[in-house]
Amino acid sequence: MFYKDERLALFIDGSNLYAAAKALGFDIDYKLLRQEFMRRGKMLRAFYYTALLENDEYSPIRPLVDWLHYNGFTMVTKPAKEYTDSMGRRKVKGNMDIELTVDAMELAPRVDHIVLFSGDGDFRPLVASLQRQGVRVSVVSTIRSQPPMISDDLRRQADNFIELEELKEVIGRPPRDVMPEPRSVAVAGSQ
Repeated sequence: MFYKDERLALFIDGSNLYAAAKALGFDIDYKLLRQEFMRRGKMLRAFYYTALLENDEYSPIRPLVDWLHYNGFTMVTKPAKEYTDSMGRRKVKGNMDIELTVDAMELAPRVDHIVLFSGDGDFRPLVASLQRQGVRVSVVSTIRSQPPMISDDLRRQADNFIELEELKEVIGRPPRDVMPEPRSVAVAGSQ
């Protein structure tokens, strides 16, 4: 439930939202997403969090990051760390949980409602803390994928759960051949 006069902030866990939308078979149109939530309340800020591979000549997410930056989103990025696991597989770690949590805690006194686009159960204590400060928290993710992309604990803690698939007609577009969010970054800390 949204109220027209409430101050809203969006916190988008980029790799988590990408994985949820991909599991449901669509891409997010971020212009439509921003418009939808501006319609629902007085949006103060829309944050987007993602890790970037520094050593790649071309990153498939770079055009998205640049577009979001020029179109009203506050971009929070950091270098992803590349390593080889014990099985000799190349892995990328790019967890943005701490950055998102700190920003949400700092903004909490200035907003009425935070919309968190993530299913990561690590955010349950953040949601509880925001609620103790009088902020309502809606979580956007999906239970319609196999397995569900949202932690049960996070879903129970939220004031409101918004099923991503139900937003598909409003903020979705057909998937492209080139995916903007690298899969390898979504692995670390996505649930």
